[in-house]
Amino acid sequence: MYLPKKYSSQSLKPGDKMSIRFLERGTATAFIQKGPPRMLIPALTTAAVLIVLASGPAHAMHISEGILPVPWALFWFALSTPFLILGLRNLNARSKSEPHLKAMVALVGSAVFIISCMPIPVPTAGTCSHPCGTGMAAILIGPTLTVLVASVALVLQALFLAHGGLTTLGADIFSMGVAGAFTGYGVFFLLRKLGLSWFVAAFAAGLISDWATYGATSLALAAALHSDGSFSTMFWSIIVAFVPTQVPLGILEGFITAGAYSFIHTRRPEYLGMLAKGEAR
Repeated sequence: MYLPKKYSSQSLKPGDKMSIRFLERGTATAFIQKGPPRMLIPALTTAAVLIVLASGPAHAMHISEGILPVPWALFWFALSTPFLILGLRNLNARSKSEPHLKAMVALVGSAVFIISCMPIPVPTAGTCSHPCGTGMAAILIGPTLTVLVASVALVLQALFLAHGGLTTLGADIFSMGVAGAFTGYGVFFLLRKLGLSWFVAAFAAGLISDWATYGATSLALAAALHSDGSFSTMFWSIIVAFVPTQVPLGILEGFITAGAYSFIHTRRPEYLGMLAKGEAR
């Protein structure tokens, strides 16, 4: 078989690929693909960035490991467990009639994991500020399923990213999953009942959900750490420590929630109808 000079084997470089396309009458044409596949470069770049980020020092987000005394850690586990059981039952019941629900829950869970992985350390409070994503999740999949995805995100962050802790997992689930999800869910549907637009309702859900999460975190920390001091003084001191970071982050989360809801409302409104068959009535 004859190849044109410009396609001779001498023109091939490491990483190049040559394919031969057979044409009519027994002729053939060679094509050279220069370098690695196009999708490989972005993938390698992303992997390199993740490795660099992972090699840096980790900040303990949520409530740090060892902050809560054992009795308080057990108390928050006991308080969060019924919501996890309710979420699992709801998932099993709804997935029988909604075959795409589990995929949607997994997608929303991935979003919650990523959104809540942006910590800003608050040293005076023994924890971090960060957006949560549970308000957004609650208006998409319902609050009990949001407790599930928040708990999965928190476990993965504690095990692999040194964010939060295993002994404080119950308190973190309650503040981020329970308080954040049910508050955001309630705010959204209350405002919709009052006739406000879905965009305003979604923004308020993200904003108030974020702030409710940090109110619950402050409550957990103050209850466990005030010792012989004043509970209210400790509580408001922690709240004030959160204000410089959490006020703007709450506003940011409001826009994230409204943007996500807007995207689905515009592109795939049938998904919202499907989700409305469950908790989101």
